[in-house]
Amino acid sequence: MSRAEFLVALLAGLVQGVVEWLPVSSQGNLALFLTLAGTDPATAVQLALFLQVGTSLSAAVYYRNDIADAARAIPGWRPGTAYAGENAIASYVVVATVVTGLVGVPLYVFAVDLAGRLTGGVFISGIGVLLVLTGVLQLASESVSMGGRDVPTLLDSVLVGAVQGVAILPGISRSGVTTSTLLFRSYDPPAAFRLSFLLAIPASLGAAALTVAGSGGLPGVDPGPAVAALGLSAIVGYCTIDALMRIVDRIPFWVVCFGLGGLAIVGGGVVSLFV
Repeated sequence: MSRAEFLVALLAGLVQGVVEWLPVSSQGNLALFLTLAGTDPATAVQLALFLQVGTSLSAAVYYRNDIADAARAIPGWRPGTAYAGENAIASYVVVATVVTGLVGVPLYVFAVDLAGRLTGGVFISGIGVLLVLTGVLQLASESVSMGGRDVPTLLDSVLVGAVQGVAILPGISRSGVTTSTLLFRSYDPPAAFRLSFLLAIPASLGAAALTVAGSGGLPGVDPGPAVAALGLSAIVGYCTIDALMRIVDRIPFWVVCFGLGGLAIVGGGVVSLFV
């Protein structure tokens, strides 16, 4: 393990800890960083998914009271009251997670295979295009009149789970598309982000397990740098989630998506000229 590898791991953990809470695709931006740091695109995709474990732990600690309430409701769960009272959150997480797996696993296999066939420049440009598309979706959702909903339904679970599965593609913001979907469903912004981040916990853990299983171990990195990156992403993620949740109400993140996506498209084109 070289000092350069350790430094890249720490920077990757820092990036993940901050951008996970922003609707700008933490996976896409982390894959961009790793690719520019010399990691091949296929490994970059896998590492970007794997490092979400750290911020999943942050979210679990931050929302520990919501998780505890949902866990206490499980013994009293009945099909007829699946989306009533405290049962609603538990049912939402379970159903949406199942749908995410059904949609996301085939797309993961496709994304890793495709990334292995692309040059670094084309891969970077592709992420840029998906970042811009994420921005378009968020811009559209911000124009929707907000309702007062905060309790999920079965339809909400299926829709949010499906779009979260699509977000396994690098460049599509998981938090961006899930919160936008909930906003389209007339949820208030704070409720939309809360439901989005709660759902991220099992989804990120599942994506990391899929990455480890698919690569036969840690994807292209030694255990030391991997542990360091996970630890830093968890610490930074916990320290930033509360502040970034407040910022969400004030900054139009579709502008950020457009900016990052445009730079990635141009940068990918420049890289392609020299690779």
